[in-house]
Amino acid sequence: MSILSAAADVLRCFSSTRHDVTVTDLVTLLGMPKSNASRLLRAMRDEGLLETVGDSKRYRPSLLLNQVGQIYRFAASLIDRADAVVGDISDRIGHTGYISVRRAADIVAVTAHPGRHALRVVTAIGDRIPAFASSTGRALLARLTDEEVRMLYPGGFAAPSDTAPRDMDELLARLAVVRSTGFAESHDEAVRGVHAVSVAVGDPATGDEVALCMSFPAAIVEPAERLAIIRSLGQGAAEIAALTQDKRFYPLDLSIAETAP
Repeated sequence: MSILSAAADVLRCFSSTRHDVTVTDLVTLLGMPKSNASRLLRAMRDEGLLETVGDSKRYRPSLLLNQVGQIYRFAASLIDRADAVVGDISDRIGHTGYISVRRAADIVAVTAHPGRHALRVVTAIGDRIPAFASSTGRALLARLTDEEVRMLYPGGFAAPSDTAPRDMDELLARLAVVRSTGFAESHDEAVRGVHAVSVAVGDPATGDEVALCMSFPAAIVEPAERLAIIRSLGQGAAEIAALTQDKRFYPLDLSIAETAP
């Protein structure tokens, strides 16, 4: 094992629940001989990758690593990260994926990955659709309080389809479901015959919020594939939320996701 690989293994030992490590930790976690672990920790400290915690024998990530992490965080935008997740899912399952943002009471698609199946679902980038009547919109609206949602529709709204919410009470009820399940679904709303699944994630540092969406002709997707799509979106968004420290992210509840929509 090279010194670089060994150092990378040490860095992977840190987590939200393990803020520092000792020689004994490396012996336990990495199966590393005690003498090797001691030398490696000292070398990483001397090179500025780690620092000791006071006068103890515990080591934690250095200020240098924190600075590099901040650079990475701002170099990759929320949209870029979300688009990478949706692009990967679209490549694997063959259906169309979108990244959308909310603009007041509307939703705008900003990136798209057209599916490879014969029946492709494609919405033009930049088109505005009502937030309350789409899975992407409801995923993002669920991040607001009920009062904030009411303020977006002071005059109410008219449902564009039979399956869209008909009034504010129905919309708020659906948003409550989104908050409990971690995902939003739509059927025959923005586009006839199309089913869509969406999750939303944000970056508190920038205030940006996006919805990750997969859409597909409802007639050709079996329950198992639907569940796989929900799981993939939820897991991908959860990784982004952990990176951005999004405290308003609603984690996926698979026990509910496994039921029929």
